[in-house]
Parts: sequence; structure tokens; C-alpha cells
Amino acid sequence: MRIAMWSGPRNLSTAMMYAFGNRADCAATDEPFYAAYLARTGLDHPMRAEILASQPQDPAEVAAQIMGPIPGGRPHWYQKHMTHHMVPGVPRDWMAEVVNVFLLRHPARVIASYAEKRENPTLQDIGFVQQAELYDEVIARHGRAVVIDGADIRMDPEGMLRRLCDAILLPFDAAMLSWPKGPKPEDGAWAPHWYNAAWASTGFAGPEGPLPEVPEHLQPVLKAAMPVYEALAAAKLR
Repeated sequence: MRIAMWSGPRNLSTAMMYAFGNRADCAATDEPFYAAYLARTGLDHPMRAEILASQPQDPAEVAAQIMGPIPGGRPHWYQKHMTHHMVPGVPRDWMAEVVNVFLLRHPARVIASYAEKRENPTLQDIGFVQQAELYDEVIARHGRAVVIDGADIRMDPEGMLRRLCDAILLPFDAAMLSWPKGPKPEDGAWAPHWYNAAWASTGFAGPEGPLPEVPEHLQPVLKAAMPVYEALAAAKLR
């Protein structure tokens, strides 16, 4: 089984990668289209040179890799994908051959977290519109996708991971509930800039507190993202 987990940034996605990667039967891959995305857009992200050097920049080559042999000969392959990486020219036909899961987080939390690492995120940066587009495409073509909210996972990690595993027809493994502290073999080249909190963790953090205040200049981003989030949340696992 190949599992494509689709989210925007700052969205529990690294913790989910660590959870699946800690299963003995599951390989894990971190944002395989990141270098291709930077190469096609020319964007100047933190550690750009390191990212471009670490992965293929041809998206067709990336698509061939992620549909090729599963690393380590394992039966399952968890692939962490960012929705905003799927810019024009990046192949999508391979999505028909994987189990597509969409990971949500409230836009206010995404914006506040992203702004701590990179100032003034745009609607394009946080990936909600692209997430909805990909979800609609998967539903239209294949009739089924799974949606899960990171807040629900943090509220009840075992219960929600069991529901997720049931939904994708994968046996639950308690190894998903914890992982070793520090860097992981599957981490992307950008991990030193973004993953300090994930590296300090050994499991899912507890429930989140009140929503953070979003600065006035980022309110238009929040306003644009909220309807998209709410529409996807209506389809989430409960």
C-alpha cells in the first residue's frame, strides 16, 4: 500500500510521518516534490540550495520514483506531500494508484506557526486552496478520499489513528503512538530549519489550546482559507 498524505505546512505532517515511519512494515518519504517545486517556481525558501541538491528537480522523475519499488522491500509506503508543491507541470496521474489522505489544521494555527519561521505567508504558501482542489480531483476521478484533522489526532491519538487505519484498510500498530527523539532517516534536507519541535518530540503533543491571534495584516489570508477548511472538515473522520 502507498499512502499519500496531503497537507499544507505546519500541519502535524511531520509527526504523522514519524508515526507511520516507526512501523516496522512501513517506509516513509518526506516531501519528494519539494526540489521540483522550488525549481519550477524559483521561490527562495530557507535552505533552497540544500533542497535542490538533495532531490530530483524533474517532477516526472519524482513521480516515477514514488511509484517504483518501496524502500527496504516493505509492504507499505507513507509519502508526506505538500499540496502547494503540485504546481502546473507536476504529474498527478500517479495519484490514482495510491491511497489519498488529506490532513487538516485550522488556518489560524497554520498561519501563526508558519509566520514564526517565515514572515508573511500567503494563501498560496499555506496550501488550503490547493488541498481542496486535489481533494475534489481525487473524489471526481476515484470516488473516495480520507480526511482527518490534526486537532482530533492530538485530542485522541490512538483512537483517531485506529479510525484512520480502518479507513485505509491498514491494521493499526501501536508503534505509531511514539518514536525516538531526534532526526530521522526519512527527514528532508530542510529539517534543520523546520523540525526542531518534531525532533524534540517522542509522540503526539496533547490537545491544542485556544486559537492564536492572527496579526491584522494576515487576516485576509485567514478569511480566504476558512471556507476551504470548513468545507473539507465536513468530510473528516470523526
